[in-house]
Amino acid sequence: MEIKIPEQQLGIKENKSIWKIWYRQLRPHTLTAAFVPVSIGSALALLDGHANILLFLAMLLASILIQAATNLFNEYYDYKRGLDTEESIGIGGGIVRDGIAPKTILNVALSFFAIAILLGVYICASSSWWIATIGIVCMFTAYFYTGGPYPIAYSPFGEIVSGFFMGVVIILISYFIQTDSISLESFLISIPISILIGAIMLSNNIRDLDGDKESGRRTLAILLGRENAIKLLAGMFTVAYAWVIILMVMGIVSPWLLIVFGSLPKAMKAVQGFKGKSLPIQMMPAMKATAQTNTIFGFLVAAGLLLSYWI
Repeated sequence: MEIKIPEQQLGIKENKSIWKIWYRQLRPHTLTAAFVPVSIGSALALLDGHANILLFLAMLLASILIQAATNLFNEYYDYKRGLDTEESIGIGGGIVRDGIAPKTILNVALSFFAIAILLGVYICASSSWWIATIGIVCMFTAYFYTGGPYPIAYSPFGEIVSGFFMGVVIILISYFIQTDSISLESFLISIPISILIGAIMLSNNIRDLDGDKESGRRTLAILLGRENAIKLLAGMFTVAYAWVIILMVMGIVSPWLLIVFGSLPKAMKAVQGFKGKSLPIQMMPAMKATAQTNTIFGFLVAAGLLLSYWI
């Protein structure tokens, strides 16, 4: 059943389904970037004989909330800087299209942070209070990714920062809180995940290259140029898949992890989808394929780890 809301509530211009509106603001297709690393870290913990379902769920929900808050901060600050319009591609559009008050977007993002902090207290109390320091750094990074005077997302470091925190950091925390240790295997497996999360950011910047250049941003895609950025994207995919083969040959992971190659067609589709395109709307399928590559690759890594545990 759809819930209709009047224009006065939440600053929405016309009667629409509140659920559909807020669903778009959260950009659910991006939330797998939080779900995947938590699942992999937890699968690695299970492989080492440790599993705590409550800590897994707490970490999962906290990561999703921080990712959703990051999306809302992006919506808020891009609007404040005059970067978003009703014609903008790839945004939630709650402010410029649906008339949600900017302050409402900001308050919801801060509320997500507050809930994530409460979950973090439980995680720290169940594992180590050193996690609190890392969690605070993660939340500041999420805010300054698009907030503050020098947003990370507008710089050449967006891919590295997003990949590191959403890949390496989340996987290692998810593993640590259940095992009370950090293993070389957990770190090495986090690398291709980090690369693919960075690839999502790069694909976004390839799509928005022209508009970002006009607004004064200095993203990696702008510095490299569209053609070289697409080559870099292909190189990132290549390294991610080659990394798994190397880990398998070295005996660090089970051959079961080779099932990640089931995601290779999506990676190829992403690279081909960017070639010869210049309009953002033309590149949306390629960007979607990039995100799907990360999702499928990540789930297959977790599945491969579980298969090596069970079989």
